[in-house]
Amino acid sequence: MKLGVMTVLLGQKSIEDTFKYLSSLGVETVELGCGGYPGNAHLDSEAFLADTGAADALKELLKKYNLELSALSTHANPVHPQKEIADKAHLDFINACKVAQKLGVDTVITFSGCPGDHPGAKYTNWVTCPWPDDFLAILDYQWNEVLIPYWKAAVKEAAGYGVTKIALEMHPGFCCYNPYTLLKLREAVGPAIGANFDPSHLFWQGIEPCEAIKELKDCIFHFHAKDTKLDRRNVAVNGVLDTRHYGDILERSWVFRTVGYGNSEAEWREIMSSLATIGYDGAISIEHEDSLMSVTEGLEKAIEFLKGVILKEKPGGMWWA
Repeated sequence: MKLGVMTVLLGQKSIEDTFKYLSSLGVETVELGCGGYPGNAHLDSEAFLADTGAADALKELLKKYNLELSALSTHANPVHPQKEIADKAHLDFINACKVAQKLGVDTVITFSGCPGDHPGAKYTNWVTCPWPDDFLAILDYQWNEVLIPYWKAAVKEAAGYGVTKIALEMHPGFCCYNPYTLLKLREAVGPAIGANFDPSHLFWQGIEPCEAIKELKDCIFHFHAKDTKLDRRNVAVNGVLDTRHYGDILERSWVFRTVGYGNSEAEWREIMSSLATIGYDGAISIEHEDSLMSVTEGLEKAIEFLKGVILKEKPGGMWWA
C-alpha cells in the first residue's frame, strides 16, 4: 500500500507547491480532482486536453517529486433529474477519462448518482425504506430506467479511453451507498464498476468497514482515508440520520474527523489488515474534511498516523509454519 493524498484541500497552492509539500512529508501518491464537486484547482480537464504538452509536463512534475498518480476524481451526479446538471457531470466524467488515457491512469472516481422519482422531477429522491409501496416504485424507476442504462453506456464510453476501473464512492444520498447497492449495480453493468472505499461514509451508517471490505474483495479499486466520530448521546437521542449543518458539531450525531480522531488506532490497523487480506495494495488516499482542524494540522496528523498503520511490504513466506 502507498500513502496518498487527495490534493483538493490544497487547492490554494499551485500544483508544484502542492507536490513539493506532500513529497517532503513522505507522501507517495496523489489523487487529483478534475471536475465535479472536487473542483479542478490542480487539473482543469478542458485546459489540459487543449494543451498538447500538458500530459508530459504533469508526468515530469510527478517524477520530479517522486509521486505517482493514483486516480482522477470527478465526484458528481450524472443522473441528476435536471438535465443541465447531469450533462455537466457526464462531461466532467468523460473528460476525466480522456485525461486519464493521456496520463496512463485506469481509475476514475465519482458517485453513482441519484435520479429524481419520475421523468419530470426537479430534485433527486434518495429512498431509504421499502414501505409505503411508493418507494419501491421509485426505486424501480431509478434503477431500471435511469441508473443502469446510464452506467452501461458510460462504462462502454470510458473503456474507449482505457478507463477500466470506475470507482464509485459509496455515499448516502446516492443510489450506491453500501456494499449491497454497489454490488447490485456491478452485477447489472459489469466489472468496470467498483468502489472507492471510504470508511467515513460507512461508520455512521452502522457498517463495519472490515466486514464491508471482505464483502467487496477485488471490487475495491481505490481507498479514501477519512474518519467519522459518532456522538453517542446525540445518536441515542436522534439516531444517525442527521440533516443538521456539518458545522453544528455539538448537536450533530456524527462528524467527519481526521483518521485516528474518530476511531481508534486499533480499528484502523484492522482496516489495513483487512485490505491486505483481500489483496489490496493501492493508494491509501487521505481526504481531509475535519472541521475541528486546519488543513495543515489535519493533513499532517493524518499522514503521521497512517505511516504507523499502513502495511507497506508484501508478506514473506510463512517461515514458522
